[in-house]
Amino acid sequence: MDSDDVGLFGPGSVTWKVHEEPVLIVAGLRSLYLQALHPRAMTGVAQNSNYRSDAWGRLVRTATYVGTTIYGTTAEAEEAGRRLRRLHGRMRATDPFTGEEFRIDDPDLLRWVHVTEVESFLDTARRAGVRLSADEIDGYYTEQRRAAALVGLDPETVPGTAADVAAYYRTIRPELRMTREAAETALFLTAPPVPWKLSLPARVGLTLGPPRWAYLGIAGTALALLPAWARRMYGGLGLPTTALSADLTVRALRLALAAVPRRWREGPMQQAAKERAARLADAPLPNKA
Repeated sequence: MDSDDVGLFGPGSVTWKVHEEPVLIVAGLRSLYLQALHPRAMTGVAQNSNYRSDAWGRLVRTATYVGTTIYGTTAEAEEAGRRLRRLHGRMRATDPFTGEEFRIDDPDLLRWVHVTEVESFLDTARRAGVRLSADEIDGYYTEQRRAAALVGLDPETVPGTAADVAAYYRTIRPELRMTREAAETALFLTAPPVPWKLSLPARVGLTLGPPRWAYLGIAGTALALLPAWARRMYGGLGLPTTALSADLTVRALRLALAAVPRRWREGPMQQAAKERAARLADAPLPNKA
């Protein structure tokens, strides 16, 4: 029964510990900056997505999918995975450099998106001050192989430890480069259109309101949190001082978000998952007599 199902991970998992943190909103943006550096992945998005005309809708859909895989029931997570696999299975794109048509659900592309996403979540959480042991770090990557399986990947082909992830990045870096599409996407990510309800009235003649300034701060932090090699590809400096500044900023943001009442910083799926886990914890032990 769903009332007894805590999903793919559950309250004792490293995944729940990491994703407890609202500061992971920065991690999601960090992963998008990273993903843009893969030419084929970027081409696939550009030729199959309406992200420019519906940036916030796409963000909400992505967040909902991730939330479902983390906090939904097993059935909900598996159904979300099936829908995503059906969607990706219909998509094709054409490589602008070779003219070759390729599938969006190519395992190499799916693996790139998966690794950049989970590594961004974990790296951001750690640098924001979440204490994780070496075993927990490896445990997170191993647990996230379940999420990789949902999108159609063979879990055994997905990095399952920190060492595996580092080796994966070393292997794939020669394939990455700053293309025109990557640059345009990065610019869009840094300054997307703000929903009109959050903008200042047009009559005041201002294009920058508090929501825009807040978002620019988050985007700048996400860029600064990138690995040094990725920052250099974006034209920045891979200096230790940049990383230190990013660490201080994301730690401060985590502290600020911790002051927000729990009922406001936890979404409905997360609250429902915790309620199911609490009911299960309070359930009487089966009679073994």
